[in-house]
Amino acid sequence: MNGTQHLQGVGNRGPGVPVPIPQWTLSGFETLSTAALYDLLRLRAEVFVLEQACAFQDVDGLDPRAMHLMGHAEGSLVAYARCFPAGVCFVEASIGRVVTRGTARGGGLGHRLIARAIQAVSDSWGVQAIRIGAQAHLKHFYESHGFSDVGKPYLEDGIDHIEMLWNP
Repeated sequence: MNGTQHLQGVGNRGPGVPVPIPQWTLSGFETLSTAALYDLLRLRAEVFVLEQACAFQDVDGLDPRAMHLMGHAEGSLVAYARCFPAGVCFVEASIGRVVTRGTARGGGLGHRLIARAIQAVSDSWGVQAIRIGAQAHLKHFYESHGFSDVGKPYLEDGIDHIEMLWNP
């Protein structure tokens, strides 16, 4: 799938937690505006490099091959994931660079992001298995979305990771 697709924003507000309800957009690399590319790279750097204190090569050459799922609320990017067809990162389709803005956490935004990312893969390339490289401490989070630990732990950029698989 190429181009930009606008997806209906849906979300639940947690009890007493002001949670942004994002407007979702799925875009191919070639249709990202300069501002959108800047915003997604900035959010990834804020969380992965600064918050997690992880120096790594974020711009890894794979962004042009991804569909970029972005959730905007109240004028800013609050959630992001990149989605790949089978054969790019793994034999299966995959989801990566899953990130939510720190100020938007705590009310289910991450859960909505993963559900949207699974749907984006299915809409773009058909319903199929999805493999991820998840930070190990998020194992139960991903299990709640149907992912299973496939028993391949590894260290990436100083952070423990595990491979997980979602089967339709």
